[in-house]
Amino acid sequence: MTIRESLEKWEEVHLSPYATLSMHSKGRLREEEECDIRPVFQRDRDRILHSKSFRRLKDKTQVFLTPEGDHYRTRLTHTLEVSQNARTIAKALLLNEELVEAIALGHDLGHTPFGHAGERALNDVCPLGFEHSEQSLRTVDVLEKDGQGLNLTYEVRNGILNHQTSGKPATLEGKIVRLSDKIAYIHHDMDDALRAGILKEEDVPKSIREVIGSTTGERLNHFIHDIVTTSMGKNDILMSKPVSDAMAQLRHFMFERVYTNPEAKSEEGKAEVLMKTLYEYYLKHFDVLPEEYLALANKGEAKERVVCDYVGAMTDRFAIAKYEELFIPKSWHG
Repeated sequence: MTIRESLEKWEEVHLSPYATLSMHSKGRLREEEECDIRPVFQRDRDRILHSKSFRRLKDKTQVFLTPEGDHYRTRLTHTLEVSQNARTIAKALLLNEELVEAIALGHDLGHTPFGHAGERALNDVCPLGFEHSEQSLRTVDVLEKDGQGLNLTYEVRNGILNHQTSGKPATLEGKIVRLSDKIAYIHHDMDDALRAGILKEEDVPKSIREVIGSTTGERLNHFIHDIVTTSMGKNDILMSKPVSDAMAQLRHFMFERVYTNPEAKSEEGKAEVLMKTLYEYYLKHFDVLPEEYLALANKGEAKERVVCDYVGAMTDRFAIAKYEELFIPKSWHG
């Protein structure tokens, strides 16, 4: 018996009857030889962790565009916080921790520079539309490894595609990530807003604080405990109604006070113009795209989609540098 087979046997014996077992995966897009050490979801987690798109998350906006302080979240630290929340819940419910980790680490790989402002801009100008969860799946299926993709399992791919509120994940592990994503961004975006002086803790409505706590730490702890206790022994991932209602109110509060706050979002209009300008430039000058993107077009991919692939994959810093290179006059050095 290989190490992988003994680990699969451990899952079968010890995990919940509702868990997604590695040995029961629906498989990959392309068949390949099994690893003798790692079960399939652990292998997927490793592939995502070693991917270029994962490394780029360190220089992509979460909420505050290219913040000056060292302690504001980026898309990478958001991803790690989602992963940690999801693993805590999965472990407590005896579900597949490696599957939730793989989904969580991959869920935002298709996010644009400048957060949702970049996503809106590409969706506005591209006739094919642009949606980051679909782009995350396209990143792992098509764009990684010079067009070969990462060849992930069905369960991880399904969880990545369905990680937003409107999604319907096929596994309990995917449902954990969908909730953990929302919990993470509400928690850390408020923490960043408090750090930035945009909010004060006493601004949070009393009706919310009475249900889920009076600090960001208390609220995160309350959310996770509530999901675990409400979902225990059930073939679903749930929150109790009082906590679910409080989270919805807190999310509404964050949209009012942070996500649409002119002070926090003052640069977003500029970011959208930058993204649209880059999209239009590369659509007109398609031949200057890197070779791996031209190869996609040669395989029959629409030019509009390929330009979105290139511009959407940029980091904040790279997008700004490209814009300056293409559109900002340089000093004459004589």
